[in-house]
Amino acid sequence: MSGKLKEVKTRIESVKNTQKITKAMKLVAASKFKKATDAIVRMRPYSEKLLEMLRNIVTATEGDIKIALAEERAEVNNVLVVLMTSDKGLCGGFNANLIKKARATMAAVKEELPEAKITLMTIGKKGNDAYKKSTEFEVNSEHLDLFKGLTFENALVTVDEVFMAYEAGTYDKVYMVYSKFVNAITQVFNATQFLPIEKIDTGDADKDTEKEEKAVANVDYIFEPEKNQLIQELAPKILKTQFYSYLLDTNASEHGARMTAMDNATENAEDLLRELKITYNKERQAAITKELIEIVSGASALNG
Repeated sequence: MSGKLKEVKTRIESVKNTQKITKAMKLVAASKFKKATDAIVRMRPYSEKLLEMLRNIVTATEGDIKIALAEERAEVNNVLVVLMTSDKGLCGGFNANLIKKARATMAAVKEELPEAKITLMTIGKKGNDAYKKSTEFEVNSEHLDLFKGLTFENALVTVDEVFMAYEAGTYDKVYMVYSKFVNAITQVFNATQFLPIEKIDTGDADKDTEKEEKAVANVDYIFEPEKNQLIQELAPKILKTQFYSYLLDTNASEHGARMTAMDNATENAEDLLRELKITYNKERQAAITKELIEIVSGASALNG
């Protein structure tokens, strides 16, 4: 076997082995993906409705009831950005897009508040790897492994720490950078203000939108028991639910992105195998033809 043939055959074996790995990883991701999507699909309508209700209450009761987590600071000196990424790679541009979104968010904060100090909390190893050596801002990696044991109880530990830091004045604003799950192929990379609780904006220039927002904001809720006590109890619980939904969204997006990436890798390996087999057959035919010419030439020389 010629050197060229041996090289092509080695490459074919290598691509076949890689294809086996990508197929296996796709199946593993598909298994996790089903469980993750079921969790967020069940959770999302509940969490979105609760957050809408909370924003309505905060807007409608502005000035009447003091809610610590909705209190806007006169001066914003410290900002926390919570970045949610995966612990593992091989999921296409999923982590790169989240890191890019976090970078854009922090740049926007710096532009709006040049004197503000930014702290980045990383949830997920890939985000931490990207920023752990940064000297521009402080990186908090205490909750790095949250996705390894993703439960509501574990999420509470993280979000309670954020609440305490906000109420103590350690942070004046908190942003969440996460991926919203749409389907296995599509993820929407979002950066949203988590604290203070955003009020519904009724001053939009668009009249139809303004009417819509005012209609939502003017919902007349009946409170039982006493209004202040109920809101103080409900606000943190609703935000905890919302924080957990961000985690579930990002988790489902990760498995969807990995499943798609491994499927594409398997198809690309199949295309590459097809090309390598054609190359191998051409080289093999050329080698056979060369040997035949040598045999014929040798026989002719002997007869001559």
